[in-house]
This record gives sequence, C-alpha cells and structure tokens, in this order.
Amino acid sequence: MRRIIFIGSILLSLHLPIPPALSSEDPSLVEARRRMVERDLKGRDIKDPKVLEVMGRVPRHLFVEPSLKNKAYADHPLPIGEGQTISQPYIVALMTQILKIRPGERVLEIGTGSGYQAAVLAELTDQVFTVEIIESLTRQAARRLRELGYDKVRVKYGDGYFGWEEEAPFDAIIVTCAANHIPPPLIKQLKEGGRLIIPLGSTTYFQTLTLLTKKMGKTDIQHLLGVAFVPMTGEARKK
Repeated sequence: MRRIIFIGSILLSLHLPIPPALSSEDPSLVEARRRMVERDLKGRDIKDPKVLEVMGRVPRHLFVEPSLKNKAYADHPLPIGEGQTISQPYIVALMTQILKIRPGERVLEIGTGSGYQAAVLAELTDQVFTVEIIESLTRQAARRLRELGYDKVRVKYGDGYFGWEEEAPFDAIIVTCAANHIPPPLIKQLKEGGRLIIPLGSTTYFQTLTLLTKKMGKTDIQHLLGVAFVPMTGEARKK
C-alpha cells in the first residue's frame, strides 16, 4: 500500500511493510509489558481503565532501539538518539490520564520523539497531531507509526513552540519537553475548556508537571508534581 505522509513542507512517499501480528511478539516482552502495567502503573496512581488497557497494548519495545528492547518496559526513560529520550512509562500514562482524552477529540503533541506517546494517544482518539523539531526523529517516528498501523496520526517537522496553527483549535495539548514558560501560541490554540499539560520550570534541573485549563478565555493553572524532561529547543530557548 502506498501512503503519503506530510511532514512540514516535506512530502514522503513510503512503501511500508505489513505490521507484524501481535501474536508474533516475544512472550517475554508481552510478560514484561503486563508486569509494567501491574507494578508501575496500577501499583501507583494510574486508575483510568482505558489508559491501563492502552499501556498494556502498545508495544513500547518497538519505539526504542533494538539493543534496548529488553529494557523497554522498565520504568525509566531511555535514549532515542539526538540527545532525546522516550519518557518512562509511568509519566506517559500519568500525563495521558490527566488529560482525560475522549474519542474524537483533537489532540496536539509537542515533541514526537520516537512516536510512543503519539501511539498511546492514537489508541484513545483518531485526531492526533504531533510536532517534532528534529528532522531525523520526525522521519523515523512517521515511518514507525505508519508501519505499526497508526495511519491517522499526523506528523509535522517544525518548532513545537508555535503549535500547529493550521489544525487548531485543539481539545488537548501535551508537551513532552520542558519549558520555563507556557508558549502563548499553544494557549491560543486551545479550545474553550481545553487542557494543556507541560513540564514547567528550569530546563536544566527539574520542572513541575503543570496542567492548564482554558475557562471563559482565562487560564486555570494546577501544579501537580516534580519531573525531569529534556528541554524544549527552538524559539523556547530565546525566551
């Protein structure tokens, strides 16, 4: 099957293989994913049954380098190249749970990385848009998502600080890189009642996971817990 993927101003025509059947997964990896859900998610404060189901289904080991697949279900970040990381499973589940994604909602992700968070979101809604500032990661994530059957995820190469104006407004925005302020374009691109979650604070040391909700044109801010993410680059570094 021939698919056309739009990435910023780049058109990629990809001839992709048929995704491997889940039944062909290594049983040890299936068991590792089950343990991750039971121990690191259910065993903590992840209670949303839909989030737990999705985290137990998405093959995280296919979003990391093959040499790291046996570490894919450990509850810590892993390198994905270009100085970036895939977030620990607990944080992915937590941010997803907090946003309370409903079917049909339009969700924007800032910081595609390897595509894992986008895949988790795509299990909850068919309207997922994701922006990545590193071109090589953009191409790899777009290919990986299509190979795994996440055909409706839209991937863009660009500076996530500016969001994705052409596709706005969004019901929810998830920022997977740290910033010392909330980018104004992202607030503008939220719908009334929309939710935005971001690691906010020092981009060198640690941040506070912060939830913003747009109410009557104003912003309600909740500071949730301490986290550590890689910094947002591009325009964010100028502020």
